[in-house]
Amino acid sequence: MDIVQEIETLVGRQAVADLDFEALEVAVRQQVLQLAGKAVEQRFNADLSDEASTRVRCSCGSEARYAGRRTKQVASVLGPLRLERAYYHCASCGHGYCPRDEHLSIENTSLSPALTRMVGTVGAMVSFQEGSELLTELAGVAVDTKQVERTAEALGKEIAADERRCTEPLDTLPLPQTLYLGMDGTGIPLRAEELAGRIGKQPDGSAKTGEVKLCTIWSAESLDAEGTPIRDEGSVTYSAALESACALDTAATRSPFAQRVWREAARRRFCQAPRTAVLGDGAPWIWNIAEDQFPLAIQIVDRFHAKQHLSDLGKALYGPTTPRASQWAERRKEELDTGKFQALLTAIRRQVSCSEDARRCLHYFQTNQHRMRYPEFHAQGLCTSTGVVEAGCKVAIGTRLKRTGMHWTVYGSNAIIALRCAKLSGRFQDFWERRTEHRAA
Repeated sequence: MDIVQEIETLVGRQAVADLDFEALEVAVRQQVLQLAGKAVEQRFNADLSDEASTRVRCSCGSEARYAGRRTKQVASVLGPLRLERAYYHCASCGHGYCPRDEHLSIENTSLSPALTRMVGTVGAMVSFQEGSELLTELAGVAVDTKQVERTAEALGKEIAADERRCTEPLDTLPLPQTLYLGMDGTGIPLRAEELAGRIGKQPDGSAKTGEVKLCTIWSAESLDAEGTPIRDEGSVTYSAALESACALDTAATRSPFAQRVWREAARRRFCQAPRTAVLGDGAPWIWNIAEDQFPLAIQIVDRFHAKQHLSDLGKALYGPTTPRASQWAERRKEELDTGKFQALLTAIRRQVSCSEDARRCLHYFQTNQHRMRYPEFHAQGLCTSTGVVEAGCKVAIGTRLKRTGMHWTVYGSNAIIALRCAKLSGRFQDFWERRTEHRAA
C-alpha cells in the first residue's frame, strides 16, 4: 500500500495532459527499484544462517574462526546494496573470507549476478565505453568503462573454458539433410607488445594484426528460384579464437584450432548428418583439417574466391583497366561455371611462360579441381559460396574487434570473441545455467 501512495504522490492530481510521461516513468521506476533493493538488502542482512558455525574449513586445510560480520557494497540492477556477511579468518594462512560471497556469486566482484550478466551482454555487442553508457541509459546503473572491460573479459574467459569442456550435443532435434562447415581467418589489430617477433605483411616484414580463425556450421535446406540454397534461420553457430591452425606432423595432438573445429562439430553432430560439406577459400590449412577430421565430407572451394583469382590474373596479364582483361576473365568464369575445366586450365597454361601470376593461378586451380565441380554441386542442391563464413568473420569478429582505434591483447580479444560467439550462437543462456548450477553445487 505504501508504494501505491508514493506513486500517487509522484503523479499528483494534475490532469493527464499536464504530465511529463517520460519523467514520470523514470521517477516511478527509480522509486520502485529503490524500494525493491531495500527489501532485498533487509532480507539478506536479516539472515544469519551463514554464521551457524564458529569454525569452518579453510582452503589451506586448517580451520578458520568466525570473526564477526563484514559489510560489502554491491552494485545491482536494483541499485546499490549494502550486504552483511559472516567473516571467517584463518590464523594459519592469514587469509579471511565470507562463505556467503561464493553462494551469492559475488566473490571477487562488486557486481551482482544479474548486473554481471548485463555487463557481459553489452561487452559482447558494443565497445566497453558504449556498454557503460547503455547500462546508465537503459538500466539506470552506473558501471564505469574499466569495470565493464574487466567484467566482460572475465566472463569471456569463463565461457572459453566452458567451450573447451562442453562438447556434448546441444539438442536432440532431427538433423537436417546436409550440414555445412566453413573455416576462415580474419585479422584483428593487436597491441605492439603482442606483435613482437611476428612476421607480417608490412614492407619491413613486421605485423600489425593477428589472425583470428573462425569455424561456423549451418544448414540450408530450402532453395531460391534459381536453385541456390538458402541458409536456415537460426542454424548458424560460431566458434573462434586467435590461435594457430598449424601443428607439426610429429605432434601428438592436433593444433589448437583443429581441436576447436572438432569440438564444434561434436556439438552440432556434424559427422552424424546424412550429408556433410566443408567450404573454404582454398587455403591449405582448411583442407588439411577437413581431410584429417572429416574425410567423408564433400570439399568445396568458394566460387567467389575462385572467380576472384581469374579476375586478378586477367588484370595482371592485360592491365587493371583494359577491356581485354575483363573479357579474358569473363570467358574463364563462364568455363568454370559450366564445368569446362580443361578448357579453363588450357587457357591459363598458355600464359605460364610469360607470367609468374599465371603459374601460381594454374597451380591453384589444378590443386583444387575436385573442389570446383560447380555444375555437379549445383545439381545436388549444395552451397558453393562461403557467404555465411564471410558474414561470420564480419559479424562475429570484425563488427566488434576491428573498429577504429582498437588494439587488443591476445587475452582480451579471445575473451570477447568467446563471449560474442556464445551470444550470437544462442549458447549464452546454456552457459549461464551451467555456471549457476556449478556455483550452487
